Amino acid sequence: MQDTPIQSSHSHDFSGGASRKDNGDFTTDKRVLVLIAMALVVGTGGAFAAWVLINLIALVSNAVWLFKISTEPLSFAMVTRSPWMVAAPILGGLVIGLMARYGSEKIRGHGIPEAIEAILIGGSRMSPKVAVLKPLSSAISIGSGGPFGAEGPIIMTGGAIGSLFAQFFHMSAAERKTLLVAGAAAGMTAVFGTPIAAVMLAVELLLFEWKPRSFIPVAVAACVSVVWRPVLLGSGALFPAHFDMSLSWWSIVLAAGLGIVSGLQSGLLTTLLYKIEDAFEKLPIHWMWWPALGGLVVGLGGLIEPRALGVGYDIVADLLHSHITIAAVLAILLVKAGIWLVALSSGTSGGVLAPLLILGGTLGWLVGLILPGDPGFWAMLGMAAMMGGTMRAPLTGTFFAVELTGDMSALVPLLAATVAAYAVTVLLLKRSILTEKIARRGQHITREYGIDPFELTRARDIMISKVDTLPASMRLSEALTQMTEQPDAHRFYPVVGDNDRLVGMISRADALRWQGKPELMDQSLYDAISDTSLPVAHAEDTVGRVADIMIQADTGRVPVVEPQTGRLVGLIARKDLLRLRSATNRAELERGAYLRSKG
Repeated sequence: MQDTPIQSSHSHDFSGGASRKDNGDFTTDKRVLVLIAMALVVGTGGAFAAWVLINLIALVSNAVWLFKISTEPLSFAMVTRSPWMVAAPILGGLVIGLMARYGSEKIRGHGIPEAIEAILIGGSRMSPKVAVLKPLSSAISIGSGGPFGAEGPIIMTGGAIGSLFAQFFHMSAAERKTLLVAGAAAGMTAVFGTPIAAVMLAVELLLFEWKPRSFIPVAVAACVSVVWRPVLLGSGALFPAHFDMSLSWWSIVLAAGLGIVSGLQSGLLTTLLYKIEDAFEKLPIHWMWWPALGGLVVGLGGLIEPRALGVGYDIVADLLHSHITIAAVLAILLVKAGIWLVALSSGTSGGVLAPLLILGGTLGWLVGLILPGDPGFWAMLGMAAMMGGTMRAPLTGTFFAVELTGDMSALVPLLAATVAAYAVTVLLLKRSILTEKIARRGQHITREYGIDPFELTRARDIMISKVDTLPASMRLSEALTQMTEQPDAHRFYPVVGDNDRLVGMISRADALRWQGKPELMDQSLYDAISDTSLPVAHAEDTVGRVADIMIQADTGRVPVVEPQTGRLVGLIARKDLLRLRSATNRAELERGAYLRSKG
């Protein structure tokens, strides 16, 4: 009998399109060039969306508070206290509630959790409604006094532009995600002039991976946006500042200490936010009315301290340059925190980044009064630490502060502060202000990146080398006896010919099917089951590839053969994959000391 070695996947692809090729650092292919070209368009769209949003906020703000048509930025220091200061936020909240109920509920909130949900759950598909209603609702919310920033809405809007553009083409969910995040990064870059921080935000919050396939197009979109920014919104750092701080090595300790304080502040605000949100959930009225109730609190807070209303970028500048009094800082810190927590909990539309900068900056400035140097320096550290700790994005917080001010000399203290705040919030809270909302909707996510053990481990490392086989020359009657009457029989057997060349696989189900066909009993196993499309793996394949083969072939066992000869060298079952998972967990949890002093 001539035994033909089984072929691998030359005639049938059991790997879902994954190719068996030389190992490389990355899986990115030439398809990334298409994404780069599309990122040029998306980056431009994100920049123009930011321009529209910024001008829309200014337009609404001037119309509501100064009763004039203008796109000049409005400082609430110019607004006088009056009953209108209470009425305007209420009316704005009412409009947003109506837009959310009859337009799209996805405009509620600050945008980033909604973008994450679209990426993880919605196949990175966002609707045209969101692209239109999110910036409009945010402009109404902020323009009528809402204590929010523009970054969350522009991340949502830029993401919607990237997603909608991608939906015109035949693209995978992963590719749509890349363009969605590219649009979000482009929007943030245009608003703040922070391309590096925008890319880091994409990596730390939105992409859930760090691959060239996604990283390069996102960076391209951010660079395109920063090129458009001087034309649309102006050039240079948004809050230029330079601190000539001749501090000793212990300044890093002080920076870390401020980071710890900011981390505690972040944890307190996050906890309060969701307690207030729980209180709103218990109200006996439809959620459509909640933003109007939040607007009432915003208006009352505005009567106490008008500058706590709106975006408050002028406050950030005053803190950095110390052009502000202690009483004003205290009032802004307390009032801004109170109205922001209530307004955001009410489900209105607005971002969290600008409020975080102000709340972190005011606390840092106050602490800086008793620390050496300029209080504005410690305000900058407080801003970065608050952002890094609350959003669980320390690198984003660090680079954001550097790019906002243009002060590279503060890089190391900024890193110390943001990492310290990050450590505090990670240890204190299970989830961040962004992911808690998603978890409450029943979707848990993890934000820890690591190398997939299935891609690191080879088939040879987990396969069973001593495999019980049946010879191809065995008659079916003998195989039937072996598989149904022997107490130590397996459910599956590889069938091999000369020199252990794999011919096929048989199962107990096959044997039982033959049992009622006596005319087949004299056939050899080779004649009965030889099949050149049998899925096989090679010893050098990754375990991830083996898992893909199992999924595509709908099988629980994959034989491992030599590529050239087809000789059987091992067998991998599903339980072997589970053992690898178990071994990975043990590597994380088991501790031991290997170098100990004697005696």
